[in-house]
Amino acid sequence: MHKILVIDDEPQIQRFMRISLTAEHFCYLEALTAAQGLRKMQEQEPDLVILDLGLPDKDGFSLLTELRQISQVPVLVLTARDEEEEKVRLLEGGANDYLSKPFGIKELIARIRVLLRDLGTVVQQTRLEFDGLSLDINNHQVWRQGEVVALSRKEFALLSYLASRPGKLVTQQQLLSNIWGNTHTEDTHYLRIFISQLRRKLADDAGSPKLIQTEPGVGYRFIAEPGTKGE
Repeated sequence: MHKILVIDDEPQIQRFMRISLTAEHFCYLEALTAAQGLRKMQEQEPDLVILDLGLPDKDGFSLLTELRQISQVPVLVLTARDEEEEKVRLLEGGANDYLSKPFGIKELIARIRVLLRDLGTVVQQTRLEFDGLSLDINNHQVWRQGEVVALSRKEFALLSYLASRPGKLVTQQQLLSNIWGNTHTEDTHYLRIFISQLRRKLADDAGSPKLIQTEPGVGYRFIAEPGTKGE
């Protein structure tokens, strides 16, 4: 049973979380202050932390910085601040993902399961299968609805990086650093161009995407449903 620590001083949020997470068979831990959160981190060693930014004794971002000094446990941040710069600051500061308030329980549980899935042993997959889409990692080949899709090396690298992390938010900086190198982390126009090319070649409508979802100003999620072989 995975242990989830919720650090939030709002009783109604704690009650909502307790009911929702225990119903999904998670072990629920709570902390009402930053100090309690740090103590429970050390005593209980949770598998995941849900952190609210508005704490009574310390700013949530400062607490995130402290958490990252002692642990690499996944952190999902709850924020009422919906500004793009704030989201980028959180991700660069060590958060694994974020949810803007108000949020629904289905989205919360989905985000939690994605983060917990990443805790498991990473197995290098050579074949990725989704509904209507298939990737052969070793041979750099892609099929869409059974038809071969010709991709450049950079296009394939971008698609396979996203597809190997289904449902997970991948920041622009992560993509630029891993595919173009550390000297290109500010070249976000590269991503706009290559994502646009991928969508065109894969027939993925940007207005109603089935494969790649944009998180404006922050990054991208690969949202295709798991499926059988596309060949």
